[in-house]
Amino acid sequence: MLSIPHAWHAHYVFLVIGLAALLMASNRVRYDMIAITVVLALMLGGVLSVSESLAGFGNPVVVLIGALLIVGEMLDRTGVARFVGDWIGRHSHSSTNKLLVMLMLASAILSAVMSSTAVVAIFIPIVMRIAKQTGNCASQLLLPMSYAALVSGMLTLIATPPNLVISGELAAQGYEPLRFFTFTAPGLVVLGGLILYMLFVGRKWLPNNGKAEHHSAQRSIKALWDDYRVNRELVYLRIDEASLLHGKTIAQSGLYNHYGLRILDLSQRVRGWRELKAGVSPDIVLHTGDVLHVAIPPEQLERVEQEVSLMPFHPSQLETQYRSWEFGAESVLIHPESKLIGKSVREAKFRDHYGLDVFGVRRNRQSLDDYQNQNLQASDCLLVTGPWAKILQLQQQNHDFVVLETPAEAADVVPAFRRMPVALAITTFMVLSSVFNWMPLVAAVLISVIAAVITRCLTAADAYRAIHWQSLVLLAGMLPLADALQKTGGTDIIVGGMIGSAGDASPQTLLVLLFGITALLTNILSNTASAVLMAPIAISVAHQLGVSPYPLAMTVLFAASAAFMTPIASPIITLIVEPGKYRFMDFIKLGSPMLIWVFACCYFMIPYFFPW
Repeated sequence: MLSIPHAWHAHYVFLVIGLAALLMASNRVRYDMIAITVVLALMLGGVLSVSESLAGFGNPVVVLIGALLIVGEMLDRTGVARFVGDWIGRHSHSSTNKLLVMLMLASAILSAVMSSTAVVAIFIPIVMRIAKQTGNCASQLLLPMSYAALVSGMLTLIATPPNLVISGELAAQGYEPLRFFTFTAPGLVVLGGLILYMLFVGRKWLPNNGKAEHHSAQRSIKALWDDYRVNRELVYLRIDEASLLHGKTIAQSGLYNHYGLRILDLSQRVRGWRELKAGVSPDIVLHTGDVLHVAIPPEQLERVEQEVSLMPFHPSQLETQYRSWEFGAESVLIHPESKLIGKSVREAKFRDHYGLDVFGVRRNRQSLDDYQNQNLQASDCLLVTGPWAKILQLQQQNHDFVVLETPAEAADVVPAFRRMPVALAITTFMVLSSVFNWMPLVAAVLISVIAAVITRCLTAADAYRAIHWQSLVLLAGMLPLADALQKTGGTDIIVGGMIGSAGDASPQTLLVLLFGITALLTNILSNTASAVLMAPIAISVAHQLGVSPYPLAMTVLFAASAAFMTPIASPIITLIVEPGKYRFMDFIKLGSPMLIWVFACCYFMIPYFFPW
């Protein structure tokens, strides 16, 4: 252990902070490695004991953030974020302003209850797709969306780790911790200012880096359908009250024999749209009101309407979205050693053995007309359709099939979309528990995690994979720095220097000083590191002045979420640099007015909402 005189401990801690800041600013060393080095430096320097140096790893804030990441993964895997993104795409084609506002609101609201980084990662392909469809430039949409995700940190307690750090520091010093919506009102003002700024000023400064390009080489299901010359349309038909199909099984209906109609999936009205039956069995009994998703020759549409009262049906967006997550297609190649060689498609009984339907066969690049009765040969290409889960199982039959082409829709499939209502109920419980203080927040979040796994919104393995261990190690390693400053008198040195430089000025002057330091640290280092360092200082300054700590704590909280000016300060911003083709100066130009706006909100509104 290093032999550092006790009188030099505070200076040693400042040196550790300075070196850690330089390493973070260089962006050449992993943040978690820097945090571990900080722990070792405090331990070996004799500033903190072994247990004190490692105390951050047992801090409730670390556990809370890890659990919140799992809740965010639950919302992702159940399709909440993707559904919102697709809904925006469908309802904002008419106006670029409307698209911009909806994107920013959705990003901010979702990020307020789940990981902002996860929201931005989910929204990037959605924004790219919307930009391509609407003819907009992706670079003019991605940055406003990511800025809104940053501002979400000013909306709710769980939106970003610094909020929990500041709340924990208040509780540790004997003050009432922050509640879920404690600072939502001023945060909404900041968000409103961001939206207006982007609509009337920022849009003119956003770079125009060309129209969005479609980077995926994968084709759509429709393209595969056309490639195999499938002479059928994919439509929805509802069984009318006058239909003779009521009470018959699919096998008894004769729909295939008489009309060439193939049922891909159906939903029964009494069970609701979330009980889709994909890869349907011939024994399923049809009922009035059932909606069938079918492939039918276009010339038969009028016949089935007149003869068996199958009426055209237009599903809602949610119903269509559910089906796209349930039902898919794939092009596969017959393996040279496949047991299917020499059998016809009909003899192979695909639906019985694989739960899938064959809708086309290509041989030597030519589509076969009577493919049902043609004997399969090695290297024949088959278009198979059915549930994505069955398609995945087919991919594992590597002795019979080789996957030739997977459509682009496969990348957007949400594995647990049927659990979306359950996920929303779990999230609602978590939020209400925090708002009404039914139990400690960490308990409510842990209960939500357990409920998510028990209800199969995600598996335990998914939960562990959802945790950003690098972020947790960073937080756990930086937390002891605040204790080291307090223990060595470093905090008193900083507080005395701030009060001395401010002289007899009002607490409002210290608010300005705290905002400037925190914002600078946030844009150079990270919001977590700046909150860990500045929260205890802000509270100590308030204690020295004999005023309420909440205005200064809120100033640190808002400044810690104001990482608008550099692309390296937050992964929320870093993620969009490459797809948006942004330059460093783009963030300086667009982020500077936003930083000034957040400062103005802090200066004028924080004392109003949180009196001295």
